[in-house]
Parts: sequence; C-alpha cells; structure tokens
Amino acid sequence: MDFDLQWLLIALPVVFALGWVASRFDLRQVRRDGREAPKAYFKGLNLLLNEQHDKAIDAFIEAVQHDPDTTELHFGLGNLFRRRGDFERAVRVHQHLLERADLKAVDRHRAQHALADDFMKAGLFDRAEAAYKALEGTAFDGEARLALLSLHERARDWRAATDVAGELERRGSGSFATRIAHYACELALEADASGQAEQAAKELQRARAIAPRALRPMLLTGQRLARAGDHAAALQQWDQMLAQQPQAWPLVASDYARSALACADCSAAYEGLRAAYEAEPDIDLLQARIELEGMSGQHERLVLDHLQRRPTLGAAAKVLELPVVQWDEATPQQLRQVVAAAARPLQRYRCAACGFEAHHYFWQCPGCQGWDTYPPQRMEAL
Repeated sequence: MDFDLQWLLIALPVVFALGWVASRFDLRQVRRDGREAPKAYFKGLNLLLNEQHDKAIDAFIEAVQHDPDTTELHFGLGNLFRRRGDFERAVRVHQHLLERADLKAVDRHRAQHALADDFMKAGLFDRAEAAYKALEGTAFDGEARLALLSLHERARDWRAATDVAGELERRGSGSFATRIAHYACELALEADASGQAEQAAKELQRARAIAPRALRPMLLTGQRLARAGDHAAALQQWDQMLAQQPQAWPLVASDYARSALACADCSAAYEGLRAAYEAEPDIDLLQARIELEGMSGQHERLVLDHLQRRPTLGAAAKVLELPVVQWDEATPQQLRQVVAAAARPLQRYRCAACGFEAHHYFWQCPGCQGWDTYPPQRMEAL
C-alpha cells in the first residue's frame, strides 16, 4: 500500500506538468494561427485592391485554411471565384457552406442565394431555378422571384413569367402590368403562328385589359385586323393608339400607309401622316408619305426637303436613289456634309496594347501609358 501511494505522489506532478506543457503548446498554436489568418486576409485584400485577383484568391484560400469556420471569408472567396468566371469553384465554396450544420439560418439563406447566382452565371438555368425556388419565404424571396422572372423570360416561358410577375405585384414589389401585357402579346404571337386565331385575340384582349395604355397590344391588334383585310378597322385602331401615344407614329407608319391605300378614301390618313411628319420629321414617316403620294410624282421634292431638314445617312440614302438630274444645286454639298459628319466618329486610332480608342494620335497611350503603341493608320470599322 505504501508503494502504491508513493508512485501516485510521483505521478501527479508529472501529469500536471505534461498537461501544462500541452496547454502552452496549444495556446501558442492558436495564437500563431490567429496571427497568420488575419495576415493572409489582409494580404489578399491588398492584392485585390491592386487588381491582382489570382494572387488574392490564393491568399484568401490560405486564410480559409487557417480559419475554416469564418463564413465571411467563404462568401468573399466564392464571390471572387464567380467574378473571375471560375463557377465550379464558386459552387463548391457555397455548397460547402450549406453543408455546415452550425451555419445560422440567415447565413444559410445567403449561401443558397449565392449558389443560385453561381448557377445563373454559369448558364445552368435548371439548377438555378431550383436554387432560387428554395429561397421562397426567406429574406431573399423578392430577389429570388425577380431572378426567376428573368429566367422565365430568357426561356420564353411566358405563362410561368406571368405567374411570377403577378405574385411579385401582389407582394408589393411594384407594378408589373406593362410587363405582363408584353407576355400576353408574346403568347398571342405564338398562338397566331400555330393557327390559333381565337386564342391570339383573347391574349390581346387580356393584354389591353391589364395595361390599357400599353402601346404593343394596340399595335398588334391593328396589324391582325389589317392581315384579315379589315383595313378600315385597323386604321381606326391605330388612330386610337396614336391619339394616346403620338410618338409611336414611326412604328406604324408603313402599315398605316398600306391600309390607307387599301381603303377607298385615304385623304384622312394622308393628312394624319402629313401632320405627324410636320411635327417630327422622321424617315419612316417620309417613306409612308412617299407610299401614299407615289402616283403624284411629288415624292422627289419630299426627299430633297427631308435631307435639308434632317441631314442624316438615312435621308442621304433616299436622295441617292433619285436620278442626279432631279437634285437641287445644294444637294451635292449637303450629301458631302452628311457623309463627313457620319464618318468623323469612325475615324479613330486604336492602341495595339490595350485597345484604347481616340480621335487624335498619341505617342503615349492615355489608357495603358505605353509608348508607340498606336498604329499610324486610322481604323474605320463600324
């Protein structure tokens, strides 16, 4: 019994000493890791500010390895990967966060949203859709629904887009009436293309009910009437549209002129076109007037006057269609001025090193500060 007690008295100080040494070692390791993690983090931040993104990513990876529980570093690293186009690594970072059992709910939703953005940027739209739908009822619900709306638009799934837009409007995210009217117009075009005329008419009626002042439903309704041969009704439809939105004349001018010619009396249509053109000279309105006045032989005067009022390339092209003998004395000079004005912005020098473009020749590029990087020839590519 005395022997056992003696060994116990010896062992207690030894165990205490070993425990103290181990704790000091662990403490030094923790302090070392704590110093190394901020050092790697600030190193990465400095590299990021200096636009050395690849080295910054390496530094942030090192910081994460020293402190794997830091969620903000993971988010920063994932966003860096996404910005660099390395979507696979961004997905891995955000999936790793989602797999952590100790992650707070707010951070879990944030990681889910970041993962959905990764899939969206990578073009994996089916996976992005599923990831965004998982955010319903969270703080990212509104952002996720807007992203889903963009996805449905890109996929041309107009019915799904209508449902999402309607839900966003019900949740107070703003008015989506005009957008939903566009979806109905797209569905009407699809119905017409498949021979479902009645369904197309219903979609256009729905679009007009949703957004009574929207331009597109009225325009398409008139075009459908014109295709059906009811030109008088088409003109009446377009007159109602133009009374509300006179700035839409260029969009309908050509159709308006053709429907007017198909009617017995086009004098009212001509007066409407003429008044619109006088208010705002436009090449489309000019062409519509020419179509209506084609038999009068006065369209040459209209074209020459338009060049004087609106010296543009479109006007010059119309003038060049006329025989030279019909030109005015001032026409050649006006054409030269139009071409010179149009060519001036295209006559640029481009730096061979960074692509910086300028109208003047530089010996030192203002963009990259390189010397003799500008070829002496101007570029005139459109």
